Amino acid sequence: MTFAVSGSCGVLATAFIASRLWLPLLFGVSRLDPATYAGVIRAADAGIGPGLSGPAWRATKVDPMALRYE
Repeated sequence: MTFAVSGSCGVLATAFIASRLWLPLLFGVSRLDPATYAGVIRAADAGIGPGLSGPAWRATKVDPMALRYE
């Protein structure tokens, strides 16, 4: 989960920098629009959730006793 939070912070920082570069293309939207940034974070989290759930689901299927003897 730490990676998910740090990834979301990275996406937010990248979106902030990209908004400065794409300022001429933003019509009718403020550069610091909170709804836009919330949408960017939700889009990033939409990819993070399935990416984390697959390995976590596989980890629950491993027998703990098998790990003990390895």
